Amino acid sequence: MLLACLAFGGALTTARAQSGNDYQLVEPGKLTIATTSEMPGIVPQDGKLIGYDGEILQIIAEKLGLELNPVKLEWSGVIASVQAGRMDVLGGNVGWTEDRTKILTLTDPTQYFQNGIMQKAGAGLSKLADLEGKPVATITGFSFIPELEKIKDIKLSFYDTSDAAVRDLLAGRVEAVIADPPVMGFVIAQNPDWKLEFTAFADDNPDYPMLTGKGRQFVLGLNQKNAKLADDMNAVLREIWTDCTVREIGARYGMSGDSWFTPGSVSPRNGIDRPADWAAPSCK
Repeated sequence: MLLACLAFGGALTTARAQSGNDYQLVEPGKLTIATTSEMPGIVPQDGKLIGYDGEILQIIAEKLGLELNPVKLEWSGVIASVQAGRMDVLGGNVGWTEDRTKILTLTDPTQYFQNGIMQKAGAGLSKLADLEGKPVATITGFSFIPELEKIKDIKLSFYDTSDAAVRDLLAGRVEAVIADPPVMGFVIAQNPDWKLEFTAFADDNPDYPMLTGKGRQFVLGLNQKNAKLADDMNAVLREIWTDCTVREIGARYGMSGDSWFTPGSVSPRNGIDRPADWAAPSCK
């Protein structure tokens, strides 16, 4: 029986590795990943990937029998590179939006999040109205920028990286940074002497769904011609949600609260890029 189980396991691994021949890959046998290399997203280190989505992609690649080939890009070019087929997959705190479903195939969520404001401790910013007339930093290409631009008299500055935006916050050139919540949380946890804090938006405003929506989803994105790879990646994601591996990974990067692993009461994807009766995964 032991030999039979080992043989079955070997056959499963071989079948998964051979399935890579059905994928539309930049390089055969390799998963080429577009990444901004920001923690805690996707960062190459010693031949492996670290960061939340990085560890997930490491698991996916191992189970599908693919090598990893991370390529560092500025965020402004990440989506276009996958859409054009120059990269196979993107990730690292990429939020699901309906517009993105029109140009990419988006996986099941890797985790959930709510946007908010990074600020100096004690600044007291928690609502959209608190940003009116203030100098605010954000990252070029982020999906919520049109909503930020609707805030009265806001003075937006655009940056290629979160690191540059945070430096200007510390220097007093801006009063707030609106960027990836996991990145902001990681920066704060790693640098307590900077005396910064992240506050989720207190608003629940349907006119600002990307900024104030709760239970929004982080996903991985693929070229729309790569349906087989997307299906197999989703199968692995279902496994690590079912056994709560996602929580174990999250704990290593300061994401230990239920909000990271609990979907919102209403999924925006149902009837758009998922069936009407689709149930978003969770780990309680």
